[in-house]
Amino acid sequence: MLVCVWVTMHTRYTADLSAFLPRSPTPTQQILVDQLREGVVSQLLLVSISNAPDEQLAAISNDLVAHLDNSTQFAYVNNGATQRFLDEGKILFQQRYLLSPGVTAERFTGQGLRESLEDDLDLLSSSLSGMISQTLPSDPTGEFTQLLDRFQPQGGPQKKHDVWFSHDGHSALLMLQTRAAGFNLGDQQQAINVLHRQFAASIQQHHAGTATLEVTGPAVIALSTQEAMKRDVSHISLLALLLVSVLLLSVYRSPRILLLTLLPVASGAIAGIAVVSKTFGFVHGITLGFGSTLLGEGVDYAIYLFTQHGGESTATATSSRSAGLWRTLRLGVATSVVGYSVLLMSDFSGLAQLGLFSIAGLIVAFAVTRVVLPALIPSRFTVNTITLGSALLRGANMLRVLRWPLLAAVMIAIVSLLARNTLWDDRLERLSPVSSKDKQLDTAMRAELSAPDVGPMIVIRAPSQQAALQIAEHVDATLDELQQQKVLRGYESPALVLPSEATQRQRQAALPDAPTLQHRLQQALQGLPYQPGLFAPFLHDVEVARHAPLLTEEKLRGTSLGLKVQLLLVNRHHTWFALLPLRGVTDVQRIAHALQGMQDVHLLNMKQEADMLYRDYRHQAMRFIVVGACGVLLLLFVALRSLRRVLEVSLPLAAAVILTMAIMALGGRQLTMFHLIGLMLVVGVGSNYTLFFEHETFSSIDPHRTIVSVVLCNVATIIGFAMLALAHAPVLSSIGSTVAIGAFLCLFIAVAFGNRVIPQTGHR
Repeated sequence: MLVCVWVTMHTRYTADLSAFLPRSPTPTQQILVDQLREGVVSQLLLVSISNAPDEQLAAISNDLVAHLDNSTQFAYVNNGATQRFLDEGKILFQQRYLLSPGVTAERFTGQGLRESLEDDLDLLSSSLSGMISQTLPSDPTGEFTQLLDRFQPQGGPQKKHDVWFSHDGHSALLMLQTRAAGFNLGDQQQAINVLHRQFAASIQQHHAGTATLEVTGPAVIALSTQEAMKRDVSHISLLALLLVSVLLLSVYRSPRILLLTLLPVASGAIAGIAVVSKTFGFVHGITLGFGSTLLGEGVDYAIYLFTQHGGESTATATSSRSAGLWRTLRLGVATSVVGYSVLLMSDFSGLAQLGLFSIAGLIVAFAVTRVVLPALIPSRFTVNTITLGSALLRGANMLRVLRWPLLAAVMIAIVSLLARNTLWDDRLERLSPVSSKDKQLDTAMRAELSAPDVGPMIVIRAPSQQAALQIAEHVDATLDELQQQKVLRGYESPALVLPSEATQRQRQAALPDAPTLQHRLQQALQGLPYQPGLFAPFLHDVEVARHAPLLTEEKLRGTSLGLKVQLLLVNRHHTWFALLPLRGVTDVQRIAHALQGMQDVHLLNMKQEADMLYRDYRHQAMRFIVVGACGVLLLLFVALRSLRRVLEVSLPLAAAVILTMAIMALGGRQLTMFHLIGLMLVVGVGSNYTLFFEHETFSSIDPHRTIVSVVLCNVATIIGFAMLALAHAPVLSSIGSTVAIGAFLCLFIAVAFGNRVIPQTGHR
């Protein structure tokens, strides 16, 4: 246990939802998983500064950019300032002949140059005359202007005082990219701390004490969620511990016995954390919340032991009762271990964590109860169960009249569940523990800054970066046609920012040599009112571009263009993926039809793909539950050696599960995958109740003590899971409410269908 404590103290805890995504998904699903965990989208921080005059907000924004741009925590910082746009415009201008799709051999013929020069005359008399007059000597063919149109952000924020502001004009906006991977929450927290410290220094420098800072992004949400889940788990655990302690103290009337009751729970929890930590390298918050409550079964073991202890006149009776108790508890532990062991085979690391935590925790909790606790019980300790046991037995006998109504309720529940077409909710967002406030802020900020988000996307798979870019260029041509036909409003592509090397060489080859270009330019200028020698920079730049090194991803790093390449061109396990997000799609089928026949090109909706992951997750969990149930039935048959006894134990469990599903589905509510896990837990916890109420087992143990111990265990379980139902995380609340209802029904049905027992007042 000391080793386990040491491991637990050095365990990494996380709220990363991708831990509950599969370890071996399809290639396209892997893109989603990777983007959630470590893609550039996961590294973005969206910042809003409010509650100060506009001039102060702009000054703070510029101050943040100046300091954070030099920080080792951030790879990219942008607030829309003109200087940054000009800096990136220089790159576009310098690389215009490699980037512009307008660079063709025809464009640089005498006729092509003539048409461009005539267009320039029209532009010089338009509202764009200021910019055109500056770029005309170096770019008469308008490549730079064409690139500006192509890369102009659509629907982006407005500008005031030369920086981005929200549409209502009340907040200055920034977009940051951290250097740390999205899943590295420790480094993400450090980056966020640097941002907050610099903001505090900036508002002090500019005397803007009323200014406030809001930050959102995947890392911010993950950190907030992680903290909220920790608070939930700790507060719920403390409240449940307090209530259970009051319950047990009222029965045991011994603080020492109360502390001993909690010893198996603490031991099991520490062992479970240690085993999961050493196996997976981290422990998920959901696993911790689920497993800690699951170890309420560890409390049950101690309750059975202490309630059955003492009160017999002979050592033979005590030994006989003890043997029957441990035999039943061993079978209960074995059924739980068999049921949860199938989770270890899951492709979902989160589900495998739940199974491993449960198995390790239950085994250790039982071992501590069996080996350690008997040696620590005071010699004269006993629980007087005569009064309470007799009352409970009389109540149990009265419940027998409910057998037929319960059977009718189960049949009605089965029919109602089969009649529902939408029993399960397979939306991934239902797993999300993110608060509505965080969701609303993130959605609003993404809309303001036109930040990347999940939506329809074309995914290209290729063996190399260049192959991915070449296929993307082919797809771009198709999308341009569809855009002209109003099938979509726009799209993003890595090939627009970083053309393939073949395309760049083709564009270089389209540029004529200096003598040829000069001759053609002179022909094109005949009769046009341009000054002699005006286009000398143009001749020079074309000659430089003909022999310039090709544009690479490294040359774009630290710019918005480089950020776009990182977002849209991904290397995973020696396979390259080009991502082409689509905007304003009006007809998905036409796009799918246009892409037919293109090898390694897939049109997918990332939200639908995420929901498909969730659906696969649930289907796999259901298969595991069926396998686990078969394993439990086989184990019961081997242990009890009677089909009748197996049915006595298993049928109340099945009835409780069916009624719990029906109750949870009342009012049109849909069940999630975590309701399913809760039902699995109902079987694990409830099997202990039905095992004790099986006829031969019940008759071999003091009925007064047995019914008191079982009811105490049931109440303690309901308290723990009812508290969990109050959690803000839907995952934890779904499990809590399901198990609280199911555990009660397991005992209720087991008692109602148990054999009639006449209370014997001579037993204590």
